Amino acid sequence: MIDINELKFDAQGLIPAIVVDTESKKVLTLAYMNRESLGISMEKGLTCFYSRSRQTLWLKGETSGNYQHIVSITADCDRDALVVEVRKDGPACHLGTDSCFNDLVYEGEESPAFRYEDLMEMLKGRKASPVEGSYTSYLFGKGLDKILKKVGEETTEVIISAKDQDRANTIYEIGDLMYHVMVLMIEAGISLDDIRKEMAGRHVIDRKVKQEKMR
Repeated sequence: MIDINELKFDAQGLIPAIVVDTESKKVLTLAYMNRESLGISMEKGLTCFYSRSRQTLWLKGETSGNYQHIVSITADCDRDALVVEVRKDGPACHLGTDSCFNDLVYEGEESPAFRYEDLMEMLKGRKASPVEGSYTSYLFGKGLDKILKKVGEETTEVIISAKDQDRANTIYEIGDLMYHVMVLMIEAGISLDDIRKEMAGRHVIDRKVKQEKMR
């Protein structure tokens, strides 16, 4: 771990800070810190920046409630820029959007990486605005019982494929199961963050080992 004095601040005493959501790895914003705001950030565990326009410190979320809880701060190889990973309480942008980076400038031919967050947003859209011919909209239209029936069916398919040691089909069926579970999550008002928090608090492996040792 390096000392703050090893960082290289510019002529104005600032260093750029790229803020990233620690769960989704999405870039939330680009802001600037000086020595004082960086010190406050490390002391409070909350992002504090230096506003170049107002020429003053500002603690993110102090007025909006959208605090950013710091997970880690990492310097680049030249030590003149920072990446700040956070867990956020709300939108990162003053416009009320999840991230400040929303306006596409260029899109290449490469397909973007799959993200569960994107799939969840699509599922939410199908529930809020049903699309004719959409299987997802069909499930939401039929309601909870139909969704639960499909979750049960797909669980059985996973078990059968795994029992047959058919790896390719097991992967396929797990994909189907995960999709239907996510539909269920939307129907039940459960978010990915809800599941992350649940899993983060379990320490499943450690508990299992501890239970085995106690037997």
